[in-house]
Amino acid sequence: MSVEGTYLEEIVAHHRVRAARDGRPRDELFERAKQAPVPTSFRSALALPERQVSLIAECKRRSPSRGELAEIPDPLALADSYARGGAAAISVLTDQRFFSGSLDDLRAISAGVSVPCLRKDFTVDLADLCDAKLAGASAVLLIVAALAEDQLEFFLMIAAELGLGALVEVHSRQELAVANSLGASIIGVNQRNLHDFSINHKLGAELIGEIDRHAVKVIESGITTVEQVAQAAEAGFDAMLVGEALVRDSDPAAGAARFVAAGRAGA
Repeated sequence: MSVEGTYLEEIVAHHRVRAARDGRPRDELFERAKQAPVPTSFRSALALPERQVSLIAECKRRSPSRGELAEIPDPLALADSYARGGAAAISVLTDQRFFSGSLDDLRAISAGVSVPCLRKDFTVDLADLCDAKLAGASAVLLIVAALAEDQLEFFLMIAAELGLGALVEVHSRQELAVANSLGASIIGVNQRNLHDFSINHKLGAELIGEIDRHAVKVIESGITTVEQVAQAAEAGFDAMLVGEALVRDSDPAAGAARFVAAGRAGA
C-alpha cells in the first residue's frame, strides 16, 4: 500500500532506513525471540461479552499531528493507573523520533503491569516484531497503509510464530478488504485521515459491517467522550483505543474507569 502524500511517508521512510542500518543477524534475533516467554493473549483480553467495549489505554507523549501531549516521566506509573482503572490492555508508543517513546517504556510497563501490552510502532522489519516480543509485548501494530500485501502477510505469519497478537490497522474500505483477505484476527479502524489529520467520526460505523465476523473489532482515534463509547458499542466494536483523552487527564485511573464503565453500559 502506498503512503505517499501522508504523514506516514516520512515516518515509515525513517523506520526503513533504521532497519536497513540494523546489523543484527535476523535469524539469531528470531530464535532469541522464539525462546522468550509466551505473552498473555492480547486478543483474549479484549474479548468481552457482546455489546461491551474493552479499553486499550495508551501511553503517548506526543504525535506529529497534535504535538506535545504529556511529559509522562514515569510510564509505568501511568500504565498502572490505567490498569487500576480497568483497562484491558496498554498501548505503548515506542517510536522515539516522532512520538518520544522507547522500547525502555515498553520493557518497564510490560514487566510492571498484569494486563497485556501492545507495541504501538511502525512495523517495517522482522526485527521490529522480535524486539517487541523480547521487550515483553503481547501484540504489535501492523498498518496496512504502510506495508505491501505480501509484507503484511509475512509479518502476520511471523507474529503468529512468536505468539504475538497483531492489531491490523485500516483507514479505508480498500485496506479493510486486504486485512480480511489475510485473515487478520484483530482489526482496528483508525478514524484519523492520513492526509490532513482530521477525524471522521463516522468511519468506524461505515466499515464495521464489512469486518470479518470472527475478528476482534477495535475503534481507534476520536474516542474522547462516553457518548462516543456508547456509539462504538452500538455499532458493534469490541474494543477502543484511547490515548490523548487519557494522557491529558489529571487523574488517569479515574479517566480509564469512566471509559471502562461506559464500555460496559450496554451489557
